[in-house]
Amino acid sequence: MTDGKTSQGNNKPRAVILTAIRVEYMAVRAHLTEIKEQIHLRGTIYEEGKFSANGRVWDVIIVEIGAGIPGAAAQAERAIQYFNPSVILFVGVAGGLKDVQLGDVVASTKIYGYESGKAEETFKPRPEIGLSSFGLEQRAKFEARSNDWLQRLPSTPDPTPYVFVAPIAAGEKVVASTKSEVFKFLSFNYGDAVAVEMEGIGFLETVRANQQVSALVIRGISDLIDGKSEVDARGYQEIAARQTIED
Repeated sequence: MTDGKTSQGNNKPRAVILTAIRVEYMAVRAHLTEIKEQIHLRGTIYEEGKFSANGRVWDVIIVEIGAGIPGAAAQAERAIQYFNPSVILFVGVAGGLKDVQLGDVVASTKIYGYESGKAEETFKPRPEIGLSSFGLEQRAKFEARSNDWLQRLPSTPDPTPYVFVAPIAAGEKVVASTKSEVFKFLSFNYGDAVAVEMEGIGFLETVRANQQVSALVIRGISDLIDGKSEVDARGYQEIAARQTIED
């Protein structure tokens, strides 16, 4: 068992990357070298490796935490306290709400917690809002203007994926139809959100209490709500997860 804080004496920047499911985790892991296991005292198993880019070497800790807002919040807090990173990311796939296409990448400007509100004759939303760190949002906008990240892909996809820096909606429901009440609710109340997922609001709300850590949610579009099962079967979760971590 290794204490994650023991290597804080080195000068390498450190990042933690949380993922919800295995396909997301493996897409991240593929970019790391010198991977070793780290076990938290409460049982969470991480892997730590090295990632090199632009002449810098990062220590990167990855963990697969499962789906849902509560787990994302709890595991983000645990990882921050244990590893003391300078950057923490939530990386994975999401459903597209508008403007995006399969394989596109979305870096969050903010996350709407769309299930918060007041239940009267009609539901009145009072959304929780999680904001991404300003510096990482600016970096995402800068990288979105360049196609250099595409060079890290095994082959250039057709069509070429586009990078959005935009709002994302998050809640505990899997949205699987554009005819569903949840989809209609999101379209009416959160018209600037381009994607929907299940962890981002808990993640960003937790990081807000740890202002020394910069945070961002990055999602690859793996489905466009309708036909989710069909595109999942065609491997778009793997494709979207891979392109998310390349960006």
